[in-house]
Amino acid sequence: MMDITEKKFLELLDKAVKEEGIKLHMIGVIQRVEKALKDDPNALMSWEPIPLSLYKLQLPGEIKSSWVFNLRKNSTTGAERHPNSIQRMMSYKGYGDFQTKPGVEWESNMLESNLDAEIEKRWISIPINVWHQGIVGDENWIVISFHTAEVSELIEERPEDGDEHKVHSQTYAALHRAAK
Repeated sequence: MMDITEKKFLELLDKAVKEEGIKLHMIGVIQRVEKALKDDPNALMSWEPIPLSLYKLQLPGEIKSSWVFNLRKNSTTGAERHPNSIQRMMSYKGYGDFQTKPGVEWESNMLESNLDAEIEKRWISIPINVWHQGIVGDENWIVISFHTAEVSELIEERPEDGDEHKVHSQTYAALHRAAK
């Protein structure tokens, strides 16, 4: 169950994503991240940051970056976590199971992209250092993420050889999968 404070936070982000200017900007971003994924058949995802200045609605001060991710259909993105950011993610186009692992077991979070659906069916909040992964259905899944880390500072950690105690760490900026 989502607490009321977090729900209000997500409702504010939801309003920001529904702004006409952002929706228009998203058309081009989605085309670019779809092309990037199509051009790299080995990639599980592609992404592009959205400048916060494009949002007309004042975002909460703790939000430092916004991203569009395209997750490949019929795939699992693999476990990752962010040691320096809280992630709040919305299903924008498509659907999937965005699993989190706050303890020892994976927890399922089925998300859909119906903009009229309840917040809990479209959004998820992922605390710092919580493992997460997308299980994607039969179409590519476009999601929008808001992070408490700057674009240049957002760190992705992935387990090495399936061992969550040994991780490979790098910034998304260093990964160079952003659509250009």
